[in-house]
Amino acid sequence: MELLPPRSAVGREALAEALSQLSPLAPAFVAVTYGAAGSDRGRTEALVEELTGTDALPLPHLTCAAHRRAELAELLDRYRSMGVDNLLALHGDPPLAADTPLPEGELRYAVELLRMARDHGFGCVGVAVHPEGHPAAPSRQADLRHQASKLGEADFGLTQFVNRAGDYFRFVDEMVRRGVHTPVVPGIRPIVNVRQAERMASMSGAPIPVDLLAQLHAAEGDAERSRRIGVDHAVQVCRGLLDGGAPGLHFFTMNRAAATLAVCEQLGWAGARLA
Repeated sequence: MELLPPRSAVGREALAEALSQLSPLAPAFVAVTYGAAGSDRGRTEALVEELTGTDALPLPHLTCAAHRRAELAELLDRYRSMGVDNLLALHGDPPLAADTPLPEGELRYAVELLRMARDHGFGCVGVAVHPEGHPAAPSRQADLRHQASKLGEADFGLTQFVNRAGDYFRFVDEMVRRGVHTPVVPGIRPIVNVRQAERMASMSGAPIPVDLLAQLHAAEGDAERSRRIGVDHAVQVCRGLLDGGAPGLHFFTMNRAAATLAVCEQLGWAGARLA
């Protein structure tokens, strides 16, 4: 499961409710996001500390962009002192253009942060991957080479939103052809309305299936019907992923548990019971 650090009292209530609803599923880990350019840094740290030592094993996100090496070292050491052993190493939103020289010793790429985390004692470090290619990649082949290199050094990968099981398996097959066998967990976020579909497509670069988009357009104005359409599609994708051998599912809950619970209930997972 992936959660957002709350930014207000209302957000904290929503987070507490989501955790309460999702905890019976006994997730393997709870990923905690890190805002653009580190904007959620303090909130991320606070939520990770709150979850540490509970049944909800925290997986903090950390970006190397917009932070100096010394800042990253300090934060990594603080997480280790809390007892955090796992990390998702990300690039993030850089303050400089990709071709702008960085001061000597500073980090530009997620794989550099991955190596740094290992040097600071993290036992398990993952990276983010894009099955349909990173939107900023110069070419598909260049992107696959870069992702294979990064994933090959990681303990696991988490994907961006997966809207078709076939896209995930094609990516995994491409990695295997390049000698990379690191486990990759597909990311799932049920798409429950047209606006969300458009926003997700722009964020991830992954197109929304035409038939799903047509159904959501036809259901505009009927929130319950739209939700059912989105949940049913997500269930179909999840079944395809699990039947094909995916090692698990990573749900982007965004602190709203209802759609995730509905999907898990249809998959027959114990603990997924809607209120």
